[in-house]
Amino acid sequence: MPEERPAPSGVDPSKPNAARIYNYLLGGKDNYEADRLVAQRMLSLAPDNRTVASLSREFLTGSARLAAEAGIRQFVDIGSGIPTSPSVYEVISAIDPEVRLACIDYDPVVFAHTNAMYNGVPGVTTMLGDFRNPDDIIDRLPGEAGIDLAEPIAILLVGVLHFVLEDEDPGAAMSRFREAMTPGSYVAFTHGATESDETWVDQTITDTVGSTAQFIFRSRADVADIFKGFDLLDPGVAPIQHWLSDDLPETRMVVIGGIGRKC
Repeated sequence: MPEERPAPSGVDPSKPNAARIYNYLLGGKDNYEADRLVAQRMLSLAPDNRTVASLSREFLTGSARLAAEAGIRQFVDIGSGIPTSPSVYEVISAIDPEVRLACIDYDPVVFAHTNAMYNGVPGVTTMLGDFRNPDDIIDRLPGEAGIDLAEPIAILLVGVLHFVLEDEDPGAAMSRFREAMTPGSYVAFTHGATESDETWVDQTITDTVGSTAQFIFRSRADVADIFKGFDLLDPGVAPIQHWLSDDLPETRMVVIGGIGRKC
């Protein structure tokens, strides 16, 4: 069993939390017994959930590295979750120690963990915010995180959009972010795909309906439509395995991803 760390102030370790469950699937230490019990039940039903979590994390850090190597020095990680090594900050600061990173999540539990981890780290700001309310994030980025929206940024949306339901209009929210991004900016995203195993899709929707983690699957075309106005890099909107390597295994839950550039 992992060594139990003291819970940050305001965090109840007896209640399972989606971000800490994901942290456990990635092999992190910022989780508690309640989280591990739920994760182990998930793995008993679909053992490749751990593979999906690992591949998603590789896509996240790989897309951040790509943007940094292209000259981006300002990063906005929306739905950042609990940092796990290698973290976005570790990857981008290795390229330029002067980078700025805003870690944004709507979950107070994630905020408490992330704030405790990055306390005192120069250039890193933790913020409570929700993708569904883009104006709030855009208005706060300059003053709170020192993000200059007149210069290119990279927005990271990994593991976020499949929690944004149709009536919450993810396309409109993304359009507002795109308007605020200067040419040369990047966006990277993932999404659970309708081409996932049908039994797994039905089970996931049933398990999460009505909860704060209610899940929606979308087709590649529907996800691409959310990112109208961006030039998508090859291979376009595709399973994240295609972005990482040619010989990775398929998984029951198909997670598609993409990287776009505003011209």
